[in-house]
Amino acid sequence: MKSIGDIDKNLKIENNLGQDDIVFYDVKNEPFSLYGIAELNGGTPYKRMPFEVAKKVSEGVQALSIHTAGVRVRFSTNSSYIAIKAYIPPFTLMSHMTAVGQAGFDLYEDSTHSSVYAGSFLPPIDAVDSFESIIQMGDNKQRSFTINFPLYNGVNELYVGIEDGATLERGIEYLPIPPIVYYGSSITQGGCASRPGNAYQSIIARKNHIDYINLGFSGNAKAEIEMAEYIASLKMSVFVSDYDHNSPTVDTLKETHSRLYHIVREKNPDLPIILITKPDFKRASLVDIMRRDVIHTTYIDGIKTGDKNLYYIDGESLFDKDNLDCSTVDNCHPNDFGFVHMAKVIQPVIAAALNSK
Repeated sequence: MKSIGDIDKNLKIENNLGQDDIVFYDVKNEPFSLYGIAELNGGTPYKRMPFEVAKKVSEGVQALSIHTAGVRVRFSTNSSYIAIKAYIPPFTLMSHMTAVGQAGFDLYEDSTHSSVYAGSFLPPIDAVDSFESIIQMGDNKQRSFTINFPLYNGVNELYVGIEDGATLERGIEYLPIPPIVYYGSSITQGGCASRPGNAYQSIIARKNHIDYINLGFSGNAKAEIEMAEYIASLKMSVFVSDYDHNSPTVDTLKETHSRLYHIVREKNPDLPIILITKPDFKRASLVDIMRRDVIHTTYIDGIKTGDKNLYYIDGESLFDKDNLDCSTVDNCHPNDFGFVHMAKVIQPVIAAALNSK
């Protein structure tokens, strides 16, 4: 495979990483495999859903569709280091999220039955439109890798740098089934994991070895008809509906929740669907109780009609009851500990749903 510098000398990527044998490759080309994206053409290349569809849903979804939550690239190499050169839009660091979670990348070493964290590519706080970073592997062993993209920022271009002369091959592939599709709020998008690989969907993907699509839209998951129809059109092995937090009122949740379920079910009669209520449930809150009842009613009504592929997770179970005060950054958004416990609760339900098929 030719490097970007070989293809066009004007595009040779300069770097300050201290390696004089580094060669950069564009991850949009073979043998790299990209996951979690819908479009690679026009404007910002990495989009989680088609831009024209996102535009019809809402301005918020359109803006957030270029955030790369859940986007990954896989490959293998025997290079003794992995470097990146990332071109990203400028970002303003949020007060409750790390820079690497918001706008950075992390690296996992993959095997056929596990993925192990290898390091993070840390973006400088003052990055203007690009940054570079490197992780030393220590030897020239052949390895397979996954790089997770930022949760709360876009990516215009990503180049992976390896030693000149090192092998570059396809990475390990996920199980040969359609991806799991997650739809929901800022929590679904990954707020506020300390790094991309700690969002709960990423944890579950490593456990089950199944591809996924993250359709979390911070503050903008409202189950509009256009969004429901788009989700229903996707090829998926499981659908996880987790948008409780973003429906403005109990009444709007009543209006949209059952509708979303029926639109997806009509086009996907045998698809496992998992309904989840919000994790920061408060027993003293009548509104929280009423919202949970709306979602549970969708579940009960579906079961009564004979739906054998419908599952329900009470959000109150998603955080560790003995350590609730350690689970979030702001009494709402999970930290890494909160996301780990969410994955522990959700993953067995996904496994059961897949096994039932």
